[in-house]
Amino acid sequence: MKRLKPDKLRTTYLARAGPKHLSLPRRYTLTHSDRTGTLFLSIASEFNKKQTTGLYTRLMRRDEILAELSGEIDSLSLSVYCHVSGGFVIGTARWRYNILQSRMRLVLEAIRYGDRVLFENHPELDSTAVPVHFKSTDRRFNKVENWGTLIEYR
Repeated sequence: MKRLKPDKLRTTYLARAGPKHLSLPRRYTLTHSDRTGTLFLSIASEFNKKQTTGLYTRLMRRDEILAELSGEIDSLSLSVYCHVSGGFVIGTARWRYNILQSRMRLVLEAIRYGDRVLFENHPELDSTAVPVHFKSTDRRFNKVENWGTLIEYR
């Protein structure tokens, strides 16, 4: 199982999102570099479309992970969205689902660590539920799974 290497994570706060203040919804866009292994996390009130619109991302891999912290303060969830159907060239739905399954702990650690200042200022957020939505045209892989709570990824 791959674990997060903090030196390989680059976090950027965008438009009205800061490291300490909780405003909802809070959206996370996570991409990575195949070449360097660096993870790029954007935190904002909207998903970072700029980060996910490159030709390589759109046509080949669809490697982005989108997550949204939302709900009422006493019943928040971090909904994570993964594209499983594959790109036009690389990967079947089964192959991509298996990769996402094996990397999901790393993804959740990256989100939790990248936004750690918020979690330190709001420790109640560690009890937030984490449903992961696997989106696919193949019904076998189009599903939602419960991945516990954020404290498990601290």
